[in-house]
Amino acid sequence: MRVFVTGGAGYIGSHVSLALSEAGHEVLVFDNLSTGHRWAVLRGKLVEGDLSDLPFLERTLELFKPDAVIHFAASIQVEESVRKPLFYYRNNVANTLNLLQAMDHLGIKDFVYSSSAAVYGTPELIPVKEEAPLNPINPYGASKAMIERVLHDLSLTGSLRYVALRYFNVAGAEVQGRLGQAYLASTHLITRALKTALGVYDKLYIYGTDYPTSDGTCIRDYIHVEDLASAHLKALEYVKEKGPSTVMNCGYGHGYSVREVVNTVKKVTGIDFTVEETGRRPGDPPALIADSSRLRALTGWEPKYDDLAYIIETAWRWEQILYRKPELL
Repeated sequence: MRVFVTGGAGYIGSHVSLALSEAGHEVLVFDNLSTGHRWAVLRGKLVEGDLSDLPFLERTLELFKPDAVIHFAASIQVEESVRKPLFYYRNNVANTLNLLQAMDHLGIKDFVYSSSAAVYGTPELIPVKEEAPLNPINPYGASKAMIERVLHDLSLTGSLRYVALRYFNVAGAEVQGRLGQAYLASTHLITRALKTALGVYDKLYIYGTDYPTSDGTCIRDYIHVEDLASAHLKALEYVKEKGPSTVMNCGYGHGYSVREVVNTVKKVTGIDFTVEETGRRPGDPPALIADSSRLRALTGWEPKYDDLAYIIETAWRWEQILYRKPELL
């Protein structure tokens, strides 16, 4: 199968692109390299381009003639989205509309969308099911919910078949140490904690200790990036087999608090780094835990790395590589 992957030089996109290639698919990565990296495209081909350039996007799609599109290209930082909502709506909504317009023009129907648990906002019931009301509490989540509505409406016309995968907290690195998260200023908890253990940061901040949780800190469902990559391949198979368009949660069904994650990082690394508690960040719900039974039932997906310590171990090995090779950033 020929698969066009937007944002395929980024953290999640690069893992999925590699998994697709190793499964025998022909992959073309389309990325503006604003947060992605050339070195992260280990297999397949890379075209440097921006989704805002509709004519170039259409020419690239027309030349490659993909059987399906997987869309990762988006801005993803919750706190930044609160400060820069127009930037998020332009990149995550307007640019995705460009992609969908180009696909529609060329008759490309099969689509897997990188969505987010942020569409739920602060869910009333945990674990959260896909039927839960969408009530995003930040522009990032709102941008994802907007595109989900567009996908739903397009599917009703018969011009699109899609799966929107709602990610919970993605973490870890490729188990062979070839790929991992490589952002200059990552806001992800596990990455920040590991960089603090390495001495990149003087201290790690815990944002909010008064949430209605067991220890007052936020609880999240952490999923290993390779398990998430396998979910994309399963979702692609589902779409190609003409399963009804749908949304699917991607998570393990249980969560860990910020304090639990920090303590596990200290145990894995053997380093007792400085932690400072401070106030809440805007846009953070108290808890997000996935009910992924739909994904499992419809695609047969089974995770392999459902273990917080192992997730952190793979990320720790990767962070040590980055520490020795800062040019990768």
